[in-house]
Amino acid sequence: MRQPRIVIVDSAGPQGLAYGRLVARLQPLEVRHTSCVAEGIDISNEDGFDLAILVLRSGDSALTILDQLVEADPDLPIVVIGSAEGEKNVSDYLRHGAATYLPLETVDNDLENILAETLTQSRQRATEQTLRRAIERPYSFEDFLGESPPMKAVYSLIERIATRSVDILITGETGTGKELVARAVHRRSRRASAPFVPIDCGAIPDTLLESELFGHERGAFTGAEARRIGLIEVADGGTLFLDEIAELPPALQAKLLRVLQERRLRRVGARKETPVDVRIVAATSRDIDGMIENGTFRRDLFYRINVVRISLPPLRQRGDDIGLLAEFFASRAGREMGLRAGRFSADTYEVLRHYSWPGNVRELQNVIRRAMALTADDIIGVNDLPNNIVTAAGKHAQHDPNELNKNLSTGDGFFASKAKHVAEFEQQYLHEIMERLRGDVSAAAKVAKVPRGTLYRLLKTHGIEPSHFRHD
Repeated sequence: MRQPRIVIVDSAGPQGLAYGRLVARLQPLEVRHTSCVAEGIDISNEDGFDLAILVLRSGDSALTILDQLVEADPDLPIVVIGSAEGEKNVSDYLRHGAATYLPLETVDNDLENILAETLTQSRQRATEQTLRRAIERPYSFEDFLGESPPMKAVYSLIERIATRSVDILITGETGTGKELVARAVHRRSRRASAPFVPIDCGAIPDTLLESELFGHERGAFTGAEARRIGLIEVADGGTLFLDEIAELPPALQAKLLRVLQERRLRRVGARKETPVDVRIVAATSRDIDGMIENGTFRRDLFYRINVVRISLPPLRQRGDDIGLLAEFFASRAGREMGLRAGRFSADTYEVLRHYSWPGNVRELQNVIRRAMALTADDIIGVNDLPNNIVTAAGKHAQHDPNELNKNLSTGDGFFASKAKHVAEFEQQYLHEIMERLRGDVSAAAKVAKVPRGTLYRLLKTHGIEPSHFRHD
């Protein structure tokens, strides 16, 4: 666990008496100092500080400064240090958002206890807010975008296993939505009113991961000045999502296995075990079966977490979902940027469909957002896409790669010719289907196997009015 980060705002500067005494008492905590309130606000916002210390000097507009700090981050605890005379204004400081007031004359005696208490309360509030947001987070299958058979199979499996008390392993490439599936399982389970606690096993250093998962007792190691509840214990009664579980070092794999077997854990430095009731939903983007074979992942732990496996399909195997997702991301980016919802040329759809999307949905979202930012037209064209994606899509298309890439590089030739033929096909197809279904757009969308909104946009693009095909 990282050391708490503290920002000191003291107008006297680093040479100030209070600053020197504070730093001496705060070691080995991470301390930043500034004599500028505006800079102090920027520091706390940028680096995610846990506490602010405001040293007041005669002539400082104390309440104004407090209001500025509180407005910038209402959740950041602020300890005010001032003269003994300032104690008469303590009620005003507290009313304006200070956590406590400490006279400068008593800093040496009281600072350590005050900070320990304030930081403990800050961590508890942060944990409660995180858990409350997780519990209250609305969920529905609309969070998933996709109507392809592979995704429908995923939806069906989530519905079947969510209410059953089994641990789950989610596999799939990076960016396929593994945490989204984990949250779906939790929200549909009997544990929905309890915490959903996610942790990325690959993002935390091995030296800190054990304490993060299992917690520790006071004095368990250098810097462990208070008992800390681990994330497994925080998730008691709910769901613990272990993302990238294959990154767990062997020693922690063994300890996690024991928790799953015994449903008990031992904090670092503790003598007794603590019972826990937690559902494990694990995920990995790695070849975990291969890791078992080469001995880098425990076979017995795999059997424990792999009671039910949900395999997420890569985006390249989801067919028409690519177009559906692209339209959704373009619409959302348009709203966020104050632009009209983007449409895609036929060529652009072909590029999106033929590209392999190694970053999956996350990569598609970023590409569409970039295209919306760059396009000078209402229609997103091939030239609005990154060159590497256009080139890679060309290599995967069922055409001569050399000829395709040559035409792509010039912006005309093959694609220009293809766009003309695609437009002619679209117009003929839309005329025929409108004629056959008498202008019923909903029925036509089902027959064409495209979203209703997509069909409407195609009709508008080609100037085809459905009402012309409706006969009495």
